[in-house]
Amino acid sequence: MGVNIYNSYFSPSWIYLASMELLFAQNRFIPNFKCGIQNNPAAVIGGPDIYLHMAAILDIYKIPQLTYGSAPIMDKETQAVFFQQTFPNESYQHKGLLQLLLYFRWIWIGVLAVKDDKGEKFVQEVLPTFPQHGICFDFIGEFPNVAFYSDFTDVMEETYKTHSIIAKSTAKVIVLYGAMESMNFLKMLVQYSEVEDKSVKTKIWIMNAEMDFTSISIQRDWDVKFLQNALSFAVHSKEVPGFQEFLLLRNPTAAEHDGFLRNFWEHAFQCLFHSSDLGNKYGTICTRKEKMATLPASVFELSTTAHSYNVYNAVYAVAYALEAMHSSKLKYNLIVGRRGPNLQNQQLWQLNFFLRRVSFNNSVGEKISFDKEGEFIGGFDINNWVTFPNRSFFRIQVGRIDPMASPDKFFNISEDSIMWQKSLNEAHPLSLCSDPCQTGHSKTKNESRPFCCYDCHPCPEGKFSNKEDMEDCSHCPEGHYSNRDKDACIPKRITFLSYEEPLGISLAICALSFSFITALMLGIFIKHKYTPIVKANNRNLTYTLLVSLLLSFLCVLLFIGKPDKIVCLLRQPAFGIIFSMAVSCVLAKTFVVVLAFMAIKPGSSMRKWVGKGMDSFIVLFCCLVQTTICIIWLAIFPPYPDFDVHSMSEEVIMECNEGSVTMFYCVLGFMGFLAVVSFSVAFLARKLPDTFNEAKFITFSMLVFCTVWLCFIPTYISTRGKYMLAVEIFSMISSSAGLLMCIFFPKCFIIVMRPELNNKHQLMKKTF
Repeated sequence: MGVNIYNSYFSPSWIYLASMELLFAQNRFIPNFKCGIQNNPAAVIGGPDIYLHMAAILDIYKIPQLTYGSAPIMDKETQAVFFQQTFPNESYQHKGLLQLLLYFRWIWIGVLAVKDDKGEKFVQEVLPTFPQHGICFDFIGEFPNVAFYSDFTDVMEETYKTHSIIAKSTAKVIVLYGAMESMNFLKMLVQYSEVEDKSVKTKIWIMNAEMDFTSISIQRDWDVKFLQNALSFAVHSKEVPGFQEFLLLRNPTAAEHDGFLRNFWEHAFQCLFHSSDLGNKYGTICTRKEKMATLPASVFELSTTAHSYNVYNAVYAVAYALEAMHSSKLKYNLIVGRRGPNLQNQQLWQLNFFLRRVSFNNSVGEKISFDKEGEFIGGFDINNWVTFPNRSFFRIQVGRIDPMASPDKFFNISEDSIMWQKSLNEAHPLSLCSDPCQTGHSKTKNESRPFCCYDCHPCPEGKFSNKEDMEDCSHCPEGHYSNRDKDACIPKRITFLSYEEPLGISLAICALSFSFITALMLGIFIKHKYTPIVKANNRNLTYTLLVSLLLSFLCVLLFIGKPDKIVCLLRQPAFGIIFSMAVSCVLAKTFVVVLAFMAIKPGSSMRKWVGKGMDSFIVLFCCLVQTTICIIWLAIFPPYPDFDVHSMSEEVIMECNEGSVTMFYCVLGFMGFLAVVSFSVAFLARKLPDTFNEAKFITFSMLVFCTVWLCFIPTYISTRGKYMLAVEIFSMISSSAGLLMCIFFPKCFIIVMRPELNNKHQLMKKTF
């Protein structure tokens, strides 16, 4: 098989010219005429960037065409009739790109897409699917085409614009969806960054399979270290046996007599074979000792690249298709008895039929075949670029996209095989809009930035996060609380108001002390029960009030210590009944005195109520009402021991659950009602003679009592745990102590310290 090779220079005009020259006689260019010896090609193999221009000419003449790149956007009814490609379905590459980004958690990326129809389609159809998987874009820019003939000024202007975008970007990963010549622009971009002293070498470049390493003349000596972090897709390929050996056998002698090889040799080694050659721009003569093995990869790669492997398979596909077509013709002629035709005289457009059905194993043992759409059946490799100081590089296969495998094996990557640049200072480089939230924190969306940008906030009390980048903190299990770092949960300690802690001991001592004082005062009153000051103020009510105050102080002891079922049943009802009895005694004392003074008025109807046991009735009635409320409470919603795991962040409170908060406040409410009535009556009777009643003392004591319990309600509601219980105990002690001190301390002082005042003469003197 013969071959003609044309360089497109990435120029449409050169492609049109080369396509026309393929159709006509050698050295004669007469369109639409067949003159002289024909040189019609059996098929034409072209790059992905030149196919549409090539097809515009060759489709007219029905010449089969193959491309070793991805399929351009074209009309399948007209342009794709004679088209075939040795390139897999590009959707596999797009899916593999998404899997690669997600695998490395590269969710904050920049994108440069080539400025053509394919690049536009990639931006409009492929990129919108990425945010559905949590990937967002710092920028999406254009990747200008840089051809060999491009104007340097225009190129530098494009380079400046693109460099500014990349330099400002916080994304570490840049996806390059380019064409074959896009590598030239990438090298110019990196070189420009060195001049601006704003290096972009730390960026991780991800290149599509269409991009390949190419260099224009001025770039051959430029640094290629920026490729150290690069990952590129490539059509799955293998090293063709004997290819490197064939290249290494090329020598200056063969090159001198081979025009194609000679041209390559002079450009690769920058020398001329003869000094008399015009335009000796290199100024040196080839020594004929040059070795291809000494050329850096930036000038020529000795290994079989993916594009070379595609061309290799395309040539063999044409060969097998020609063989199949020729065999088919021979079989037909044998049947009809005709002489075999010359292959050159056959209608070569028929070759397209056989090309679509060709299937063979190449020299490396891989099966080459096409689907009904003319697409190559195969997958992609993922390569990591490793660079060397002599401008050489090597591509290491680190992953594979295999559409023929099961879904869980579609994407494979060996992270340990990747060699990252040392400047990254990371074993696993990340590309995130925000730094990962550490344990103990959760992500909070930042409304002013893209969705994958977020702020980190510490977990609240009772929640934790033990992994990085948690969307939300998790609740600690019941009975646990979050530690100081909010990255784990610790079991809560069980607490209750006990006698072993200072607060419990203090309250218990205070209650016992007042109990002793109350008992002492009761003893004093009993000892001096026949003295005027004791007899003048309803002796029985005085004893009852002192006993109820003694019990109220002792009742405090029910609230301290580990609660159990019996204690919980007795605690609040005992408190309610005892305090109601104390307040009702104060009410009865005041009411009886007021009644007595009303009865001494001439013609008063109140006389019949005096001495009828009105004081006992008031005390019994009030106690009966409170007792009834408590019995209903105990019968329907009895208190019970319980654990409160929610009120305190680090403690489980062992407490008595009131059963019914409503009933608890009914008990308090009735007691408050008695206190208000007692205070009102005492206030109205405050101007009565002080010697016979204690109206002023009762008024002041009830003022203290009401003030304490009014302050109790908001304080009780706002506290939690054992301190809530301590507030109630303090209110019980202080209100009882207020009654004791305000009513009985002045009398005890007179009885003990001023006995001369405790006589009838003194009392009558003060009264009248």
